[in-house]
Amino acid sequence: MPSTYTAVSYGQKLSPADLEQIREALTGHGCTIASERSETHPGFDAAVFELGWLAMNGNDGERLALLRKALSAVGAENASTAVVPDSLRRAERKFIIMDVDSTLIQQEVIELLAAHAGTEAEVAKVTEAAMRGELDFAESLHHRVATLAGLPVSVLEEVGAKIKLSIGAERLVAQAKAAGHVVAAVSGGFSQILAPLAERLGLDYALANDLEIVDGHLTGKVSGAVVDRATKARQLLAWSAAEGIAREATMAIGDGANDLDMMDAAALGVAFNAKPAVRAAADAQINLPNLDVALVLAGIPVE
Repeated sequence: MPSTYTAVSYGQKLSPADLEQIREALTGHGCTIASERSETHPGFDAAVFELGWLAMNGNDGERLALLRKALSAVGAENASTAVVPDSLRRAERKFIIMDVDSTLIQQEVIELLAAHAGTEAEVAKVTEAAMRGELDFAESLHHRVATLAGLPVSVLEEVGAKIKLSIGAERLVAQAKAAGHVVAAVSGGFSQILAPLAERLGLDYALANDLEIVDGHLTGKVSGAVVDRATKARQLLAWSAAEGIAREATMAIGDGANDLDMMDAAALGVAFNAKPAVRAAADAQINLPNLDVALVLAGIPVE
């Protein structure tokens, strides 16, 4: 039996011309539109098209890739369109996992820490290259953390107080959990920052790197294995399995190359205001600074 999908278009303002182009792209790639509805949310509009596949060589995967590619060119400046498997949207329990820096929160924590060490410019340059996939993440992390050696542990609390959640982040977690879903965060950043944030938000699972601290100061090292792209994917599979949630009901959201394996392991991998290579590899893009869009993609009511 063929898989079923829902196309979700979203943008700051969806015009009738945008919607007509989206309909033409859908039907032109062998989809029937079973129903269509428009939604208005704070900061963006959405249109939801429930789809059915027409029989075509029986190769859903290839057709899905072609459809997503075609839709990426429609209304590119005004609208984005995601094709979401109904196994995710209709699941009674879903598993949502997010990256932290520049996804769940607006900043890159290591750059905030580096500002205290006078190495912010150097660290920001390495971070950008790592997120573009130009550097090995573990090596880049060790290089950046080494610049923090000697900082007093008090800077962690100072930086934690400066953290700004992304727009919609708190609502995404609260409403997903209220609906019975599971929400996790996994980060190439640091547990000393993520742990209090996870407790504040009520996340079900959270994992990040541990900064080594000796005699009240950062040593410039991390303790234990680095949380890299492979670790993120493993945690998605392990945590969702522990909750009895099938991979087909999982969604992963991230912005950098370190998130690609996790996004590939999920039923829907979402690039959040991401680097070009990450957007190209993702199943869906959110190009607005608003995580409320993720609720719409997953089929969770935005209140």
